Order: sequence, then structure tokens, then C-alpha cells
Amino acid sequence: MSVTGKIKRQTAVEIRNRKGSDPLVCLTAYTTPVARLTDAHCDVLLVGDSLGMVVYGFDSTLPVTLDMMIRHGQAVMRGSQQALVVVDLPFGSYEAGPQAAFDAAAQVMSETGAGAVKLEGGVAMARTIEFLTARGIPVMAHVGLTPQAVNAFGGYSVQGRGAAAQKVMDDAVATARAGAFAVVLEKIPAVLADRITEEINVPTIGIGASAGCDGQILVVDDMLGLFTDFRPKFVQRYGELGEAADKAIADYAADVRARRFPGPEHVFGDEAPKPKG
Repeated sequence: MSVTGKIKRQTAVEIRNRKGSDPLVCLTAYTTPVARLTDAHCDVLLVGDSLGMVVYGFDSTLPVTLDMMIRHGQAVMRGSQQALVVVDLPFGSYEAGPQAAFDAAAQVMSETGAGAVKLEGGVAMARTIEFLTARGIPVMAHVGLTPQAVNAFGGYSVQGRGAAAQKVMDDAVATARAGAFAVVLEKIPAVLADRITEEINVPTIGIGASAGCDGQILVVDDMLGLFTDFRPKFVQRYGELGEAADKAIADYAADVRARRFPGPEHVFGDEAPKPKG
């Protein structure tokens, strides 16, 4: 809370300074109602390009556009007050080079008011991260399993096992040195995540990584159990809202078909209300 009494939104600098402190709580959010529910409990709300699958039903994140990210970023900003809002740069909007990345990031930040952007990639993206941060754009990095590279990986398999561990380590170190304020570690062995967390001087945010990371993030729909048929190993279900919603909708459908809904309490009479007094 600021001296004016207005809730102060967290910044990328504050998140960076949480390295080695209390664990950072992060969740995805794509809509205003979900942002309102999660904001008071989270340090970071990520408007992830995972919305392509979660909201739009795509098979991957690849079809997501910059306009989609901006519209959902605006929605999450309207629903939040204190969490740092980070918006993913979608596939194809930043890989061409630092200037293309700057143009995309600047558009996202100016049109949403978000406090940072996130991009995928390690050593190959270090120059781009340095270019953005030098121009006032805070960047969250993302290494390990990077969903935008799913075709190159041949699927969503664990990264960094065996000899491949050094590449993930190099990627994390490169992004931290380039100026990223935090690094997401996705779907890598716990021992590697712990090594990276010890090695780099910015917070690590784990998803399918290690409890030793400086913070954790999950897709909110997965954590709430909104998808009854999707149970990845690294997700803890803190609710079964999908089952609850299915039952509620089934009960509603049954009441409509049996003409139990609407009841007398849900409809309006002919008489106008009498004036008071």
C-alpha cells in the first residue's frame, strides 16, 4: 500500500530483488474475472500464450497472435491491482531480431500497461534481451521446455537430461547475464533446476522443475481442475472445478427440461411495485 492509500502494483525490480527470499507465487490469467480472483494471492500474473490452448482450443501456442496477447493483457490489467502483469510475446513476433522484438514488446506494454514481457529462448535470445532491457523493457526469460519450439523438440518431453543439462544451464545463465529479471524453468530435472537457481543471480520460476526454485507458476485452469481429462505430472490439483461445473450444468439442463426452472421466484408479475410512503 502506498502513502496515498492506493494499492501499489509490484514491479519487475521488486520481483528481481526477491531472489533467495520468500517464494514467488505466480499463476496464469487470461481474463478480468480470473485476474480479480488471483491478484490478491499472487506476486506475478502471466498472460501466457498458453491461452491459445486454454481459451481458444488450439493444439499448440503457435497460432496465437500479438493482437490476442494485447486484448487479454488489457483484460488482466483491468482485473488486477497489485500483481506484476507479464505478457508473453507470441511466436513469430520477436525471433527475427532485437528490433522486431522491441517493436512487439513496446506495442504490448503501451497498449496494455503491463509491467513486463516474457520471451522464450536462451543463448540465442540473449542479445535480444539485452537490447530490450537497455531500452526500458523488463524481460522475463523462459528456458528448458519452450512450447513455441515444440516442433523442434518433437513434443513436450522433459528437457535437460544427461548431457543436455549443460545447454539448459548455458541458456539460463545467458538470459540472466543479458538482463532478464527472472527466468522460467519448465519441465527440467529437479537437480538441474536447483543448480541453475544457485548459479544465477535472478529468481527462477519453476513449472515442472523443483521446489528449490525461487518461485512457482502453474496454468490456473490446470491447478483448478477445469480440464477433467488433462493431468500433467507437474500439476497439483487444488480444486476440481471441472467436475463441479459439469454437475451444475447438468442440474440446470435437467431443471429446464422438467420445467422446474425458472420458478416463481425467478419471474416477474404484471403489477408494478407500489411507491414507498
